[in-house]
Amino acid sequence: MQLLRERELLELLLFKLDEQQMLLATGRNRWIRHSVNEIERVLSAMPTVALTRDTLVVAVADEWGVPEATTLGELIDAAPSEAWREVLTGHLATMRALASEIDEMKQVNEQRLRTAIRVTQETIAGLGTPTGGYTPDGDVVRDADARLLDTRV
Repeated sequence: MQLLRERELLELLLFKLDEQQMLLATGRNRWIRHSVNEIERVLSAMPTVALTRDTLVVAVADEWGVPEATTLGELIDAAPSEAWREVLTGHLATMRALASEIDEMKQVNEQRLRTAIRVTQETIAGLGTPTGGYTPDGDVVRDADARLLDTRV
């Protein structure tokens, strides 16, 4: 059951990364902050789940008489029956595949985020008004003309 929980958490992370990728691809940058928060929430749950799994792996290995087993792979090698090896190998293969997909999705999202930042910076630079300028009263320096939308039409 613990391995299934961990797989579900990895699937949820993959889903959240996929969701973020769709937001980035469609230019819905307004929601990226929420997407990042959701991804961080899933990531923050992972150490606890991994620690619980590791504790159970050690306990099962001890029960099976192989105290040196500290990873799921070592536990598979020490499994007392083919049925256990098959079940544990299936979980391990699925979790490795999910980890690989997560890594690929993360790389694509990082590239798209860098592109979005660059486009935003170029847009701001092209506005003609220096960014970061303030009046003595603390107001942002702007002139009355619209920059991205011509309101005089």
